[in-house]
Amino acid sequence: MINFIFFFFSNLILVIAQTVVIPNFSWFSYCFDLMIINVLYLSLFSPHYWVPFWIMIIGIVMDSLSGAPFFLHTTAYLCIYLIVFFLRRLVFQRSALFVFIVSLASVCIYQGLVMFSVFLLQGHKAITATDYRLCVGQVIWAAVGIPFGVWFIKTLHQKFLYAVKQTRRHVVRKYRG
Repeated sequence: MINFIFFFFSNLILVIAQTVVIPNFSWFSYCFDLMIINVLYLSLFSPHYWVPFWIMIIGIVMDSLSGAPFFLHTTAYLCIYLIVFFLRRLVFQRSALFVFIVSLASVCIYQGLVMFSVFLLQGHKAITATDYRLCVGQVIWAAVGIPFGVWFIKTLHQKFLYAVKQTRRHVVRKYRG
């Protein structure tokens, strides 16, 4: 339940940042999907079996908020989860290089699914009209932002769990004796 509260508020903050705060800054025009940070954090550091369900909820919320075809975010997030899940089983590394490679792969998967959905909806003319600088800019921002974001969420989660543990100890000591 404590993890649910943390991830609910972290998702809420990332959704608000992505939909309200970031579009107001011109230098964030190449910003990637911030929910990938939580998806990667859950995929890398959470061994629980409720992670795919939570990732589906994140995807459905983002599908509802965006103007993209429905299930685009859900599909992208589940693909990212499955790839990280299997890579973690085969390689089982949590190093910075592994997070960097997985973050690049995840943003490429996301961009590929966006391009595929645009191609399906608008045909081959949309491929020639696509702004590839935007795609490359998002990949570069993701290469920098996702590993930092995963590290930041991990640090916040550890501090949150420590604060909850200390609060429980304090309450137990106060009311026990």
